[in-house]
Order: sequence, then structure tokens, then C-alpha cells
Amino acid sequence: MEISELYLDNAATSWPKPECVYRAIDNFNRRIGASPGRGSHSRTIAAGEVLLEAREGLAGLFNIRDSSRIVFTANITMAINIALKGLLRAGDHVVISSMEHNAVVRPLYMLKDKGVELSVVRCAPDGSLDPAQIERAITEQTRLVCLLHASNLTGTIMPVHEVGEAARRKGALFMVDAAQTAGVLPVDVEKQRIDILAFTGHKSLLGPQGTGGLYIRPGLNIASLVEGGTGSLSEQVYQPDFMPDKFESGTPNTPGIAGLGAGIGFIWEKGLDEIHVHEQGLTDSLLRGLRDIKGVILYGPQDARRQTAVVSFNIQERDCGEVSMLLDKKYGVLCRSGLHCAPLAHRTLGTLKSGACRISPGLFNSNDDMDRVVRAVYEIAASG
Repeated sequence: MEISELYLDNAATSWPKPECVYRAIDNFNRRIGASPGRGSHSRTIAAGEVLLEAREGLAGLFNIRDSSRIVFTANITMAINIALKGLLRAGDHVVISSMEHNAVVRPLYMLKDKGVELSVVRCAPDGSLDPAQIERAITEQTRLVCLLHASNLTGTIMPVHEVGEAARRKGALFMVDAAQTAGVLPVDVEKQRIDILAFTGHKSLLGPQGTGGLYIRPGLNIASLVEGGTGSLSEQVYQPDFMPDKFESGTPNTPGIAGLGAGIGFIWEKGLDEIHVHEQGLTDSLLRGLRDIKGVILYGPQDARRQTAVVSFNIQERDCGEVSMLLDKKYGVLCRSGLHCAPLAHRTLGTLKSGACRISPGLFNSNDDMDRVVRAVYEIAASG
């Protein structure tokens, strides 16, 4: 009998998308199809309105007063690179946690080789962070504190508000990587003292791959990483210096942004709290089931109130890649194994050599799905 697939890799890319997202992408491709900001005909104006509506939706979601401060990028990795490489110079000091993703770590280690100083504050074995340790690491040379909102490995939710307050007190800028939280947890650039916010569109914002962005607070000067055509000031050979054109060279992924805008609209209609409560319930169900299986090792807070819908585990004396393959081939459960592009986080957990299996349910999963996963893991663990 053919086994139906159960998609549980939403921490990498959410799937499926709401039907309105598919319709928005198709509608743009079939009925608009033009480049935004290139000319003045009706279709290019309609394409520009697609970008504006998505920007306004994001501004409302993140409590951003001026939507022009939001830059669209191909993904959050590009957004992070723009911010770090456009801001930091030799002699600057940066503070990060030991749970950061390689999207932050790799650009910073490249910059470290060019004279930027880096401090990595070690988190607890469950991935949690004491904000006082961040504050103690800030010096007079600290230009930036950069922190992920939640871990892609353990789901651990970081004390973003407390760290933002500490950075503000010490005169450092605060940047947040919201890859795992935008669209499922509250993000408020004003209350959380966020100067720079990087986000991706293809996870909990429910948009397609190839979408992401960056918020830069007013008054903060960051150099552009890429220059080129913007459709504005075309008579000049120098890049425009105003937002968002300064960072949006070349034709954007307008069909993708149309889908992203629809995903944001769906979140507004559904309600952020309802989405979060649903995913908390799934996480709690999964944790309770896996916790009772002999030989299963769970990582992270193991508390649905302290983490996003991300549960990582190993089975004693079993390779995580083998377990993941069995879950897929025998049980139809699609998850991710390995190091999850987060070696610092695995070092924090003590799993750098072994890696881990990661189950990440999403909005369109059910408690019955979690029961199916628990039964599958039980059978694999019992099989020795």
C-alpha cells in the first residue's frame, strides 16, 4: 500500500501555502507580468502596486512606521549580508550568540578576517540565552549586537526585547534575524528596540521561495552591496541614496512578492495569536509523545511555551541520517537531519559530530500528524 507523504520540514520552507498565495502568483504572471518602476504604462504601475501592498502589509506586521524602510531581497541570507557588510568596518565589535545560523556566522567570520572583532556569547545546553551575558559582552567598541529570534535547531525563543533594551542602553545597534519567527511570533521593531530586521518570506510568512527582506531604521546609513538599475534617477551614473531604491537594484521577484503579500494577508485574516497557539499545541503533542520513547534524546527547552514548532532529537546508537531516511521511505514522514547550517548551535548542544533529526510542523498540520510521527519514531527506536 502506498504511504501518503507527511511534510514536516516547515523550518526550512513552509508547505503547503494558502490557496490565495498560489492564486496571487498565477494572477500576476498571467494578468500583469510587467517590471515595476520601469516606465509609466498601466501594467508597470500595477506591478509597483504589488510591491507597495506587500511592503505595507509587512510594515503593519512588524510595527514599522515608514514602509519605504523595508527592502525586498532574494532571501534572508542576502538581507543579512547587505546589513553586515554595509555597516561594519575594521575595528568594529560585534556580539552574537552561540545559536546563530551560518547566514550570520559566515559573513561575520569573513569580516573578522578583515578586522571586525567578534564575541560569541555561549548559550545554555538547551539553547537558551541569559541577556545579562550579552550586556556584559558589549564594550565601547561594540557597533552591533546580532541575535536570532528563535533557533532553527531547537526552536528556542531568544529574549529579544531584553537584549534590545541592553543594546540601546550601551549605545550599540541591534539586529534581529527573524527567519524562524516572522509570521508566527510578534515582531515589533519599536517595542523590541530593533534597528535592523532581516526576514524571509518562504517560512512562516507563507510566501514562496526567493522572497525576503530587510528593515533599516531611519537615520542609519548602510552601504549598498549591489548597484544597478532601479528605475529611478536613471540619468545618473551613481546609485540612488534613498530607500528602498538604494538596495533594490535589478528587476525584483514581483511574482514571488505578490505571493508573499497574499501570505501576509492570510496571516492578518487568520490572526497571529491563533497561528501561534495552533503550532504550540502541535509542539506540545510531539514533545509529550517523543519524551516517552525509550532511547530518544530530545534537545532544546522541551517546552512549547519557550520554543517555536521545531523539535530536534536523536535515537541512541542510531545515525540521524538513517533515522531520517527511514521516516521518509518507510513512514512517509519528511523531515531534516544533519547540522541544519548551524554548527555553532550544534556545538552548544554537544551534537556537532552526530547532528540531529528535526521535525518542524506548521500551520496546516494536525495532532493526528503528530501521533503518526510519534508512532513512526517509536517503531524505529524499538527496532534497534
